Amino acid sequence: MKLYFSPTSPYARKVMVLLHEAGKTDAVELLPCHPTPLQAPEGLPAHNPLGKLPALVRDEGPALFDSRVICAYLDDRLGTGLYPERRLWETRTLEALGDGILDAALLMTYEGRLRPEDKRWPDWVEGQWSKIARACTNLERQWISHLKGPLDMGQIAVGCALGYVDFRHGARDWRGANPQLAEWYQAFAARPSMETTRPPEGA
Repeated sequence: MKLYFSPTSPYARKVMVLLHEAGKTDAVELLPCHPTPLQAPEGLPAHNPLGKLPALVRDEGPALFDSRVICAYLDDRLGTGLYPERRLWETRTLEALGDGILDAALLMTYEGRLRPEDKRWPDWVEGQWSKIARACTNLERQWISHLKGPLDMGQIAVGCALGYVDFRHGARDWRGANPQLAEWYQAFAARPSMETTRPPEGA
């Protein structure tokens, strides 16, 4: 298998954390690339017409894309057990919440890094941040016991999402109002799989 990825893509990071947790990083060949909403790198659209990361090229069928699809496929193929049957829908919902944080944080990033300065919309940025703040409040109030339970993809998605918020929007404070979530993330971010896949400084 071949994985189109970028070390700064939080969605690709989810896949990489899964592979590290499974001890199966040798199961895929990494194909680094750096798409933006304005341009897809050569080769990627042939496997994902949306030009987004990650994309997983397989021998036995068409390429898979969207991190949730790829993670579910690898979980099934590698037998990682990160979508446990006894709390499957909770895990999938938590993964969707983590991905929603990523979606909002990425839109904030694009607004600041890609849109011309005279066309940026501060209210749009704050609207995205309000989604992240609400999600963190929800995690603090309803999901701490799940986050502290056995490892699953929901935890990985939330961990990668909070890591991306710190990476691109570190001046924002999501921790102050969410002390339990902050404590959980501090421990989770220290896992070897998270340390190894941390995006490079200054990227």
